Amino acid sequence: MNPSCATCPSLSAAWGNALPVPVGRMYRMSVRPRRVSARTSEPEEDDPVDETRRNFLKLVAVAGVIGAVGGGIGGALQYAGRPPTVGLSNYPSVQLQDVDGSLLTASKVMKEYNVTTPDALTFNYPLTNEPNLLINLAPPSGGSGGATHVKGGVGPSGSIVAFSGICQHLGCQVPSLAFYPPGTCPQSFGNQNFYIHCSCHGSTYDPTNGASNLTGPAVQPLPQVTLQWNSSDDSLWAVGMTGPTVLGHSNTLQGGTGVGSVSRLQQQSPVILCSFP
Repeated sequence: MNPSCATCPSLSAAWGNALPVPVGRMYRMSVRPRRVSARTSEPEEDDPVDETRRNFLKLVAVAGVIGAVGGGIGGALQYAGRPPTVGLSNYPSVQLQDVDGSLLTASKVMKEYNVTTPDALTFNYPLTNEPNLLINLAPPSGGSGGATHVKGGVGPSGSIVAFSGICQHLGCQVPSLAFYPPGTCPQSFGNQNFYIHCSCHGSTYDPTNGASNLTGPAVQPLPQVTLQWNSSDDSLWAVGMTGPTVLGHSNTLQGGTGVGSVSRLQQQSPVILCSFP
C-alpha cells in the first residue's frame, strides 16, 4: 500500500498524504463517519452532544415514574432503616399436643417420657422460631433416680419442665442442645448425673434448678417456659417464659410469628458429645 496513493480519496480524506503507520503492517483504526450536506456535498462536522438537554429529559422521565407510583414510595421511605416489628404483644396460652397430634396430658407424659428418655422432645413457644425442650425428670414407673418437685415443675409429681432449646452461649439449637439422661456421659455434678448439655461448646445446665449454669462458656441460664397443668382435664399448657431473653431475639416475644393456639411435640435424636470445659 502506497501511503501517498492519489487514487485513494477515502484514505487521503481521513489521514492526508501520509499514513502514521509503517508500510506493509495492518492496523485496525476507528474512523467516525462524517455526514455530507445535501446542499453543498461537503462533509459536515458532527453535532455536539447537548448534555443539558439529555439530562433534562432523564429528569422528566424519572419525575414521571415517581408521579405514577405516588404515595407508594413515600410509604416505603418511612420504613427505611426501621423495619416494622414482628412478634407478639404478650404471652399466649398455648395447649400442648403429643407427637401424634393428640392433646398432651400429664398422664401421657408420665407414662411415655421420663428421666431416661433418650430423645429430645421439643415444641415451639411463643414464636415459631423459638424451640423448647420438654423434659419429665421423674424416674420410670417403679424405678428410682431422677427428680420430682423441681423448680417450675408441673404434673402430679412436679417433674415436668420446659426450657429454651437455644443455647445461651452462641445460639446452638436442639439437637446440639439436649437433655442427657443418667449415664449418658461419665461426668456428673455432685450427685446429679443428668443435665442439659450443648455439644457445640460444652455449656451445661441444671434442669432441676431453672436451668442454672453448671459449666460454661454460657454465663446465663436457659429461659424457662412457664407450664400450667389443669388437673381437671389433665391438660398441659405453655403460658409464659421466665429468665433471660431467648438468644437471638431482642425480646422473647419479638422477631418471629406466634405459634397459634396449640403447639405440637417433635421428637428427634440428640447430638451427644461428652465434652466439658
